[in-house]
Amino acid sequence: MAYPTGRTMSSAEQLRTVRVNRISSRSDLFPRLIAMQKLADAQGFAIFRVSGSGLPTKQRLVCELENWGSSNAGFGKAFTDAYGDILLDHIDKSLLPLSWAGGYDRAAPGPADFSPFMTRLQDGILPFSGLAFPVRLGAVGNGFILFTGDEIDPSSDTIVELHGRCCHIMMDLLSLDERRTAAAEALSEREIACLQLAGDGRISEEIADKLGLSVHTVNAYLGSATIKLDSVNRIQAIAKAIRLGYIS
Repeated sequence: MAYPTGRTMSSAEQLRTVRVNRISSRSDLFPRLIAMQKLADAQGFAIFRVSGSGLPTKQRLVCELENWGSSNAGFGKAFTDAYGDILLDHIDKSLLPLSWAGGYDRAAPGPADFSPFMTRLQDGILPFSGLAFPVRLGAVGNGFILFTGDEIDPSSDTIVELHGRCCHIMMDLLSLDERRTAAAEALSEREIACLQLAGDGRISEEIADKLGLSVHTVNAYLGSATIKLDSVNRIQAIAKAIRLGYIS
């Protein structure tokens, strides 16, 4: 009879493993956000995260991702100027979604019978209406996902569904940051330099000549970097280092 070895992963750990394996870069989040935007019948989305967590006087909202486009480049600043302080105060006290009506809309998003489960912001300040879903993950990773547009009118079930998906998006974004930090701490300057030159198309002999190292040492650096980046070969390691922003 066979007996299981090692500890059994909890459901939370299994979920985290699945999520980490599925997401490799921020670009992987865009199709999901677009699908959520369509579900909300919105015209745009944005992710704002709380910067300076733990220091109330230093906290501010920073836009991490958005698809408002260059013609609406001022939307992010307009939003934080209008509601930034209110949202920072809100996320410390409540996880209820927030809604507001733009200057051209008659009513804020959301059905009237769902209003006890939402927080209404002052209307008419911005040129667009929207929904803001708060997500609180702990000391870091907290923030809001916004869906904006004109005449947004999701059902109560849709609002609940969107809030759940927003939590998953923010968890994935945090996991990407954690992996990036871990890789940055793990890779040495020599490993990064060798990866950069390899990414530029240099062979080991050329890298060795450029850095004043032996070919054996260069290959050792590239090999250790490949292992640290959890890659199967040098090409994948270079691609992952580019995606994570360590080389260009």
